[in-house]
Amino acid sequence: MSALPFIPFTRPSFNQETIDAVGEVLRSGWVTSGPKLAEFEATLSNYFGGRPVRCFANGTATMKIALQVAGIGPGDEVITTPISWVATSNVILGVGAKPIFVDIDPRTRNLDLSKIAAAVTPQTKAIMPVYLAGLPVNMDELYAIAKQFNLRVIEDAAQAFGSQWNDKKIGAFGDLVSFSFQANKNLSTVEGGCLVLNNEKEALLAEKLRLQGLTRQGMDGMDVEVLGGKDNLTDLNAAIGLHQLKQLPSYQIRRTNLARQYFDAFRAKLKSAGLEHLQLELPVENFTNTNWHMFQAVLPLEQLNVDRAQVMTELKELGIGTGVHYPAITGFSLYKNLGYQASDTPVAQRIGRSILTLPLFPGMADEDIGRVVEALVNILQQHAKK
Repeated sequence: MSALPFIPFTRPSFNQETIDAVGEVLRSGWVTSGPKLAEFEATLSNYFGGRPVRCFANGTATMKIALQVAGIGPGDEVITTPISWVATSNVILGVGAKPIFVDIDPRTRNLDLSKIAAAVTPQTKAIMPVYLAGLPVNMDELYAIAKQFNLRVIEDAAQAFGSQWNDKKIGAFGDLVSFSFQANKNLSTVEGGCLVLNNEKEALLAEKLRLQGLTRQGMDGMDVEVLGGKDNLTDLNAAIGLHQLKQLPSYQIRRTNLARQYFDAFRAKLKSAGLEHLQLELPVENFTNTNWHMFQAVLPLEQLNVDRAQVMTELKELGIGTGVHYPAITGFSLYKNLGYQASDTPVAQRIGRSILTLPLFPGMADEDIGRVVEALVNILQQHAKK
């Protein structure tokens, strides 16, 4: 094992002001949904240009409720990507609808928009794109397709808080936009998420759905009009989110700087090692639209005599943590048992088998980038087929 400090693939950053704010909420005696949640939602609405925003216990709940707000249910189909956290398609199944998996673009690793039209049927009611690692799809093309086929768009922007398109924040335009505030996200409330909606009618329905369908009248009046769940965000989480939002600009600058260093380091190291022939696929070098939530490389497994797990093991032995985001959903037993086949989306199948998430978080030191790149390139050199 390495004597150097361990570098995780991600680590949240909470300053003392945030920690103090959590203490204030605990001392207040009001720790569940209350005034801090209302303040957080209002601040987020302002961030998204005045659009209605409601917060939830996690990013899975935001997508589930988005589907319900859109009226998606049994018999409906939703087009989505096989490369995502499985929650994306699980929530579609959860409302009784059917996920329709369309293959991905090998460069962006996002839904291949050129293949959507062929997947549309009379049962198709929505498109649910995912912005992997924070990189959005072509938003103009996405919404043109949705308009052409009269489809709702439920954006799984879980990883894209702070990303943009044509100088407009993701979430500040479009249809229903879902974000996650889970521990590894660019803005974290430890657990949580928010949904950006189109109007107050949708926002009111989302409120009902997140807390048992309940509405209150006066001091003691209650009614339940729809079947809801228990998906509310607490004031503790909201207090963290308010302070994370203040720090987001500095986090974004740091993430962008680290990503630039990755590209420079990989180019230099691969050249010096004589490994420019290795087909190591780095992400799209985009410093306009993406928030650099993750830095992912697709390993050239066909040129190696080891698998991804061995590469990850050797990196861990050198004190470097990595992750897999994500295997193809269609390869999971649940989905295979429902009749899906990973071979139907071959690009996603290949990338899901080869993709590797490298460390990237604001608290990384500059020298950590060089250490990660050197370690990975040395491992690739050691295991390259002759």
